[in-house]
Amino acid sequence: MTDHAIAARARPSPPNSDFTDLARMVRAAGLMRRRYGYYWTKLVALPLLLAGGIALFVWIGDSWWQMFTAAGFAVVFTQIAFLGHDAAHRQIFRSGRWNDWISLVLGDLIIGMSYGWWQHKHTRHHANPNRVGADPDLELPVIAVTPERARRSRSALVRWIMAHQGAFFFPILLAEGISLHASSVRRVVVRERVARRPIEIAFLAIRLVGFLALVFVVLSPDKAAVFLAIELGLFGFYMGASFAPNHKGMPIVPKGARIDFLRRQVLMSRDIRGNRVLDTVMGGLNYQIEHHLFPSMPRPHLRAAAAIIAAYCGERGVAYTRTGLWESYAIVVTHINRVGLGEERDPFDCPLVQQRACLTAEPSSPLGGAPKA
Repeated sequence: MTDHAIAARARPSPPNSDFTDLARMVRAAGLMRRRYGYYWTKLVALPLLLAGGIALFVWIGDSWWQMFTAAGFAVVFTQIAFLGHDAAHRQIFRSGRWNDWISLVLGDLIIGMSYGWWQHKHTRHHANPNRVGADPDLELPVIAVTPERARRSRSALVRWIMAHQGAFFFPILLAEGISLHASSVRRVVVRERVARRPIEIAFLAIRLVGFLALVFVVLSPDKAAVFLAIELGLFGFYMGASFAPNHKGMPIVPKGARIDFLRRQVLMSRDIRGNRVLDTVMGGLNYQIEHHLFPSMPRPHLRAAAAIIAAYCGERGVAYTRTGLWESYAIVVTHINRVGLGEERDPFDCPLVQQRACLTAEPSSPLGGAPKA
């Protein structure tokens, strides 16, 4: 089904009551209650696993076998990043202060990624997913995901790259790890507002300098360089491949369109079909629709919520998109190829934006939750 067809299936409904009714159903099912046992297990197990990895790294010593250790670090760091993502969305604790400090420790001190930078960027994305001019995830430095972004490119080299960007998409993800670290450092040292700036600077310095020092003390320079290339490359690839299927290739919202909260989150997001192993591998990001509707819902409840939300959207004619993982990657690559070649039209050309019932002055949702039910 094309993006135009997906969007066109949605029919107008009272903008506020739809989400309010759904929120009541979700709360009545107990899906917003905290899961302390689940999260404390992860909060203890993942740092212990990382500590074990460091001990193994030191024990193996200066050996090319460490390249397998590098891959292990990439996986563990990504899983810890998923846990930090949950904390930033207030999924773990009721206390915002506890969630903030968990995010700072996991993000800045263990991963080397600024919580303040990520929170600023991710809050804007959640408020307006796939909206031109509002969603920072549409403004990628190399890949164009919207026709407007592709048209801004004047360089012949850039136009050539964009015309072939589908082939470059996954290789480019190998640089995402370096990009995340660089963006984090840049954010905490510039003049833009960052809460707890001294703490973030200290945590990032300890993580980035300390990890580099550990690698170069244990390994010879040639092995250290390859080790870091593998660890950073796989970390960035894993992170990018987990986030890429969520919105890329879904309808793009024009600047002037205002859409009620339910449709704004459901129509622009895609779920990935799979079992509980995939749930763990993707850190719950495969339930992107549920996560966008209820950002503070604990990760273990997303699978149960998906059944309720899919049925609810079906009853109201709101298109609920769910695909397999490999199918989602094919959709992403096809979409960005079409954008780069100038073949993609305005992807949100549908009756939704012409229906008065779908237009609302409803405020944007904050990072930690949805509009009040």
